[in-house]
Amino acid sequence: MRILFCSFLLAFATLQAFGQAPSPENIRKHIAYLASDKMKGRGTGSKENAKAAKYVAKQFKKYRLLPKGTNGFYQPFTAKIRRIVVPDSIRETRNVIGFLDNGAQYTIIIGAHFDHLGLGKQGSSKADKPEGQIHNGADDNASGVAGLLELARYFSGNDVKEPYNFLFIAFGAEELGLVGSRYFTNNPTLPLSQINFMSNMDMIGRYDPNRGVGIGGYGTSAEWPAIFKDVKSDTKFFTDNAGSGGSDHGSFYAKQIPVLFFHTGGHDDYHKPTDDAEKINAEAEAGILGIQIKIIENAMILSKLKFTEVK
Repeated sequence: MRILFCSFLLAFATLQAFGQAPSPENIRKHIAYLASDKMKGRGTGSKENAKAAKYVAKQFKKYRLLPKGTNGFYQPFTAKIRRIVVPDSIRETRNVIGFLDNGAQYTIIIGAHFDHLGLGKQGSSKADKPEGQIHNGADDNASGVAGLLELARYFSGNDVKEPYNFLFIAFGAEELGLVGSRYFTNNPTLPLSQINFMSNMDMIGRYDPNRGVGIGGYGTSAEWPAIFKDVKSDTKFFTDNAGSGGSDHGSFYAKQIPVLFFHTGGHDDYHKPTDDAEKINAEAEAGILGIQIKIIENAMILSKLKFTEVK
């Protein structure tokens, strides 16, 4: 086990030298596209939301991931909006799912939601008179999708055959109540018994060095403390035990799967039209992804994490 762990550390150092480490430039590029005014806030059911899903699928294909939806990379589903601004309506959307097959028994899920509030008509905006205003959602959650894509690039391009498979999922309709992740856990495209743990990124673009990045889910497995023990970074982080909560990891926790949740905290632009790409700290986000890589690679020395209910 010790030899395997040391080989992961050596591989990580080598890949950093050859440019495989998370890239601030790539992060900025993904967020600039997903959070541009042309994407009109990626509201569930909109053509721009579909374009965002297509963008993710294109990147998955570029990184030679295997389609693991029910229709290629897509897992279509319907989401119902129940808000004051919009009468009850059914919106067609999808999860986007790519699989890195290492021939392993168990799989690690890495996820982030790609939808946001659109033009402020589906509810939950914090703006005054939000209707008709573009809610770009750069931090919420173009930042998480950029992280998802960078981790897909890293693990698919590192020339290391890890002892786990990876399932990368961009979830739809999170803003309507974790609809996409709940749909996946109720209709999984691989057996839930084969999932080792799920790592979720939601709002990781507004790093505050005084606070650091929060990592939730620390209490969802008794093995997490040992895995975290030697994780060190110039990017400040702290842990929190909670496994449930207002993002997609909660759907997996409800199925008794260990989870992690990366989040840089709330800010004045949360759910407002002012959550724009130029406010993202891409360098810090790359550091956050580096922490996640270290945690994942540390976890690989174990056969499978055991779930612990958080009291």
